[in-house]
Amino acid sequence: MSRKNHWEQVYSGKPSDRLGWYKPRLQTSLEWITALGPDRSASIIDVGGGASTLIDDLLDAGYSAITVLDIAEPALDLLKARLGDKGAGVTWLCGDITGIDLPENAFDLWHDRAVFHFLTEAEDRERYRQNLCRALRPGGHLVIGTFAPEAPPKCSGLPVQRYDLDLLRETLGKDFELRQHRKEMHVTPGGVEQMYLYCAFRHAP
Repeated sequence: MSRKNHWEQVYSGKPSDRLGWYKPRLQTSLEWITALGPDRSASIIDVGGGASTLIDDLLDAGYSAITVLDIAEPALDLLKARLGDKGAGVTWLCGDITGIDLPENAFDLWHDRAVFHFLTEAEDRERYRQNLCRALRPGGHLVIGTFAPEAPPKCSGLPVQRYDLDLLRETLGKDFELRQHRKEMHVTPGGVEQMYLYCAFRHAP
């Protein structure tokens, strides 16, 4: 089964608030984004935004230049339906982050919670990194949440690449300067504990 088909089945198979990564509010993401991008006209992309409530909160906070990218059309449809007219100014992209062509220097802030760790092949991680380096403006910020070493080895039936701080820094490369990091325990709707590593990086000029 292709990666796209897998995720479309996931989002079509159960309510979004029963999916393993669901959280009513992505508080860490929201706090860090608002701290790193205080200008409400900052251009933000949420990679793997799915049906996350982060976009609701960013719109409520006054951000006006938001792009949501997800591989699964059903996920985007859920979010569009929930936002209604409030999401009229959001840019919607359906595609695989390892294959889509994003415009150069288009974003001030790149957010990814629970996409990067699903890229278990080195070639996919490098394609992700190349897209990140091209689309995130020099001086822009990356806010990323991945499974930490203490997390389970699989999520949603797929293997994941778990990261400690050193491995994540090495994988992203010298173009990204670490600004802050923390670990955060996420408990899935089914009661499974998943330790996340959250990091904020600055894209070096």
